[in-house]
Amino acid sequence: MKQVIVIRKDLKMRRGKEIAQGAHASLMAVLDRLDHPNVQDWLTNDFTKITVRVESEAELLSVYKGAESKGLICSLVQDRGFTEFDGIPTYTAVAVGPDTDENLRPLTGHLSLY
Repeated sequence: MKQVIVIRKDLKMRRGKEIAQGAHASLMAVLDRLDHPNVQDWLTNDFTKITVRVESEAELLSVYKGAESKGLICSLVQDRGFTEFDGIPTYTAVAVGPDTDENLRPLTGHLSLY
C-alpha cells in the first residue's frame, strides 16, 4: 500500500506552500475514510508516500478524474489564493490512495518524481 501525492510544478509555489498543499491532499484523502481497509493497512504498516509532479492543471485534473472513475481513494486540493495566486482559487495538488501499485501505476506511473 502506498499513497501518491501529485503537485503542480507549473505554479512555481514556494517550497513551504508545495509541502503544505501535499499534506492537505494526503490528509483529505484519508480522514473521512479511516475505516477503509486500504487506509487501515497503510496506517498500520509502511505508511509509504510518493510525491510526483505534473506541469499543468489539466494533468492534475486528469489524474484526479482517473482515480475517481476507478473508485480509488483520492482528494483534490483547491487553494483559496490567500497567500499566493492573487486571490484566485487554484487547484494545486491531488492525493491518490492508499492503494496497491497495480491500481496506482496506470494513473501515476508515468509521472516524474518530485
